[in-house]
Amino acid sequence: MAQKDELARTLSSRHVSMIALGGTIGTGLFLGSGESIHKAGPLILVIYLITGLFVFLMMRALGELLLSDTKKIIFVDFIKEYLGDRTGFIMGWTYWLGWLVIAMSELTAVGTYMQFWFSHIPTWIWELAFLAILYLINIIAVKAFGETEFWFALIKIVAILAIIAVAVIMVCLHTKTNHGYVQFSNLWRFGSSSGHPKEIISAFQMAFFSFLGVEFVGVSAAETKDPFTNIPHAINSVIMRILIFYIGALAAIMIIQPWPNYSAGHSPFVQVFGGIGIKAAAGIINFVVLTAAASSLNSSLFTTGRMLYSMCPSTSWLGKLNRNQIPMRAISLSTLLVALVVIINYLSPQGAFKLITSIASAGFLVIYMFLMLTHAKYRSSNNFLSANSKQFLMPGAPVTDYLTIIFMFLIFLILLFTPETTSTTVLTLIWFVLIYLLSFKVVKR
Repeated sequence: MAQKDELARTLSSRHVSMIALGGTIGTGLFLGSGESIHKAGPLILVIYLITGLFVFLMMRALGELLLSDTKKIIFVDFIKEYLGDRTGFIMGWTYWLGWLVIAMSELTAVGTYMQFWFSHIPTWIWELAFLAILYLINIIAVKAFGETEFWFALIKIVAILAIIAVAVIMVCLHTKTNHGYVQFSNLWRFGSSSGHPKEIISAFQMAFFSFLGVEFVGVSAAETKDPFTNIPHAINSVIMRILIFYIGALAAIMIIQPWPNYSAGHSPFVQVFGGIGIKAAAGIINFVVLTAAASSLNSSLFTTGRMLYSMCPSTSWLGKLNRNQIPMRAISLSTLLVALVVIINYLSPQGAFKLITSIASAGFLVIYMFLMLTHAKYRSSNNFLSANSKQFLMPGAPVTDYLTIIFMFLIFLILLFTPETTSTTVLTLIWFVLIYLLSFKVVKR
């Protein structure tokens, strides 16, 4: 097969850093963490810390692979090389489909969030408008995409830093609210958790899915100016960002308002802002989650376009770059498929769409496990053993590879045996069986 053309390398260090950060902060934190706090209490901080450690190890494995061959377009190319074309085919198309479904769900969320301010305007108008704008950003230049993600991520960062600063100030001033005084002891004086083992275990699943998309920095690696400097910097900073933006943010809201006062199904950020008398709390958080959804949609268009380009032969219509070295055709086809969600939302109930999204989430978990297997295989290959210089080595490999796989497999079991997610996990397994059978007709020996 002909060699793929080089993608444009125009993403700077600040772009890559913000892309890595944007991939770790999403609606899972702003909206989903309320249920996690409700189930696990302050023990959620330990759960996020343990989960974040294994996510960091996965990122280090990804970083080492990326720097071992910077000509690879996407990390799935490493799966092909070390686990075979069939496995690469299965993981590649699963990853593409997963991001496609995420794009559809985030586009739906964008329309829903805009209804908060403009309830008289149909959601499909907002969905098509946002999709058109982000599509244009993606096909103009890679740098335009990087700038957009930079500002999307900055909005999320400011919101989190604001709540941490408010917590520190209120503790120093010994402020009293409707829930009592704001003090550090609010973290432990009401107990460490709900006390239900099943609920505490299920919080691991929710914490893990809050990090979904953190591997996105690997998708942008082929378009980074100086990968040997920018990628290690972005990945090494992930663990510090987890501590600040997850542990710090969740600790802050539980210091301001004792954790038993948070209810599942509602954003804890809205609840805490409302509890301290900020009447515009709902509007502020709605704006933040709108940017989070738009950021995820933007990343989805970027990823699905690169995945299609990577998976298709260089001689095919989708395997071509435009004059700006962007896979415009692949992005365009992915965008058209995402636009189908407007019709799906009209014809299908919302519950059915949530079902599909859950399937995609379980699929990502399997992809992450195969990524770790790929790294372990790389470490025993001649490419690693005969390399003159070894870049950005993952600590403790291959032992840490297998420990991470075990951790992720346990989360997959939690999904499988939790009644709310059993059906979606089974459907994910069915998808893998079907795509495996299809691979025998598509992938050559």
